[in-house]
Amino acid sequence: MYKKENLLFLLLGGFFITNALLAEFIGVKIFSLEQTLGWEPANISLFGIDGLAFNMTAGVLLWPIVFIMTDIINEYYGKRGVRLLSYMAVGLIIYAYFMVLFAIRVTPAEFWLGINSDISPSIDVAFSRIFGQGLWIIAGSLIAFLIGQIVDVSVFQYLRRFTGAQKIWFRATGSTLVSQLIDSFVVLFVAFYIGPESSLKWPLNQVFAVAIVNYIYKFSMAILLTPFLYVIHGVIDRYLGKDRAHLLMEQAASG
Repeated sequence: MYKKENLLFLLLGGFFITNALLAEFIGVKIFSLEQTLGWEPANISLFGIDGLAFNMTAGVLLWPIVFIMTDIINEYYGKRGVRLLSYMAVGLIIYAYFMVLFAIRVTPAEFWLGINSDISPSIDVAFSRIFGQGLWIIAGSLIAFLIGQIVDVSVFQYLRRFTGAQKIWFRATGSTLVSQLIDSFVVLFVAFYIGPESSLKWPLNQVFAVAIVNYIYKFSMAILLTPFLYVIHGVIDRYLGKDRAHLLMEQAASG
């Protein structure tokens, strides 16, 4: 019979890794937040870049959930728990990309191309373009994710020294805001400034401008999703029992 603490870690970890993996794969789509909500584009000007709007990868829809799960796991299982799951997530994402690359390279069946002949130029080309993201975008995303996770758990535990078991919103939101600020810059810096050939590089002012727009969205989502932390805490406390949940939190805080 599994202990409740172990089963809870398995469930939280599975949800954490699933969201991280999905965020990478759906991130190939760029969507307009304003048009999705029926608003006019923001038309922001930053660092000499005009016409900026909230055009972001679809992956940002899931990353706020990933960072909420990071704070929950950190609260009950500490740095070691978060780091273990973060390394597992990165390893599984890399594995998944190699499997996708293999799937792209295999020769498509003629009948499959035939029954999807209405897709131009072909269903195989569409498959390759959707799943075959650029190497530097993948690298930037994974590097930013790892750095963001390390920063998040460190800031979370640092703030917990001052708040104790109280003010969950303060340490969770504070750690997410700091880590997401770094994440927003790192992913663009690696993917569009360090990695690409010179003709495709973004200038630094564009990297900073787009990163700030992305961070405004992440900042807003971190604030809006804060109440869900208390809902999840309540569910976990009822599942484990208050005494066992409190003991688990104290052990996590003490390392």
